[in-house]
Amino acid sequence: QVQLVESGGGLVQAGGSLRLSCAASGRISSINAMGWYRQAPGKQRELVASITSGDKTTYADSVKGRFTVSRDNAKNTVYLQMNSLKPEDTAVYYCNVEVYYGLRGLYDYWGQGTQVTVSS
Repeated sequence: QVQLVESGGGLVQAGGSLRLSCAASGRISSINAMGWYRQAPGKQRELVASITSGDKTTYADSVKGRFTVSRDNAKNTVYLQMNSLKPEDTAVYYCNVEVYYGLRGLYDYWGQGTQVTVSS
């Protein structure tokens, strides 16, 4: 079992910044990838940013140039630095980790979600 604890969400004015953190703990063999998803009211959950074990990053078009995903392997932690926030960034942000268990394959785990609200 792997537990993910998210932090860093909150209320910020448009143009401001927030830094989300997600720390993984528990039965971890190796993490293949970590990322962030978000879900706004009335919308589908979407990928915001991800980073692989090889440090390949992926970003949604809507956040490119504003958000930066990074990881600290020693702490099993992934971060999402969010700059120039816009009201449309308002959503619940969920951390996701993909853990490799050898013959058992890959398993996905999700954080509890943290609310990000951007006021205009």
